Amino acid sequence: MKPGNDIWPQSRTRLPLRPDLWAIAEMIPPGTRVLDIGCGDGALLEHLVRDKGVDGRGLELIQQNVNSCVARGLSVVQGDADTDLGEYPSGIFDITILSQTIQATRQPRHVLNELLRIGARTIVSFPNFGHWRVRTSLLFRGRMPVTRSLDHNWYDTPNIHLCTIADFLATARDTGAHIESAMAIDGLGKTRNMKDGESRANIFAEGAIFLLAKR
Repeated sequence: MKPGNDIWPQSRTRLPLRPDLWAIAEMIPPGTRVLDIGCGDGALLEHLVRDKGVDGRGLELIQQNVNSCVARGLSVVQGDADTDLGEYPSGIFDITILSQTIQATRQPRHVLNELLRIGARTIVSFPNFGHWRVRTSLLFRGRMPVTRSLDHNWYDTPNIHLCTIADFLATARDTGAHIESAMAIDGLGKTRNMKDGESRANIFAEGAIFLLAKR
């Protein structure tokens, strides 16, 4: 049974949606086929299914999160973005989403290529390692930074391939992706449109969201 506003129990408590996830949701047309990779607790996927009527699926590494999503009526399976995206046929989804996850993958360029293969469009968001607080911490303290968007110590962080906005722009172009739109994220999660190749965002944005399509 597909969840929808008319049949989903109204008493079910809604999960809170972060401001950056609201911005991603606004990029997604109603009724589309969506795969949310690294969907976590399912907050974004639940919103898309319930409020936008998407045919939403999720892929999540942590089994506890998968169990929580399934208990909420979401179609989520356990899987690893580094190894399992190859199981999906090309072009099967209208939109693939990788929110705050690419920096935690072992092969980010491979994952990005797979996203562009299985989805007509791909949305990627990530923390910006080029933010001025990060640069300042490295310059004056000589230590890996802990910030609002990078809130782990070096020894317990899930982030293994941190990048700057400039790094991601170069990688996206190397994979043959067309950047349809981009947004900078500030420390409170608020977004603003980012001009193509805007160097200022690489210094002052704590994160970014990109909407990509394969050329």
